[in-house]
Amino acid sequence: METDNPSILNHISLGTDDLARAAAFYDAVLATIGAKRVFEHGDMAIAYGKMFPEFWIGRPHDGGKAETANGTHVAFFAASKAEVDAFHAAALAHGAADEGAPGPRPEYGAPYYGCFLRDPDGHKIEATFWDMAMQTAG
Repeated sequence: METDNPSILNHISLGTDDLARAAAFYDAVLATIGAKRVFEHGDMAIAYGKMFPEFWIGRPHDGGKAETANGTHVAFFAASKAEVDAFHAAALAHGAADEGAPGPRPEYGAPYYGCFLRDPDGHKIEATFWDMAMQTAG
């Protein structure tokens, strides 16, 4: 069965050593872009999305310590510059470290507007808005 979904990704998962802390962080931050908890797997994992589980946080399956990967980050789609700004503010208010305030990044293309942070577990996250009006105007 075909789908209209243009994405090539089904979901992504990030490990955490403190699921309650990570859940409180992502509950607040992902609400700014219209996402919410859509599934919980006991005390092991929580999934977020708008309609289906696209982003998961959870304890590592092997029982080991959660780790971050150098060069890896998760970018969340924002529907406006205001959503990017709200994502950034909520993340900082809930324990994130700033790695790039909201703003244009012309090196990624004129329509790009985004922010970068580290979540409380050290994972690099981003919210980005691609202004299609700027793309078609050029």
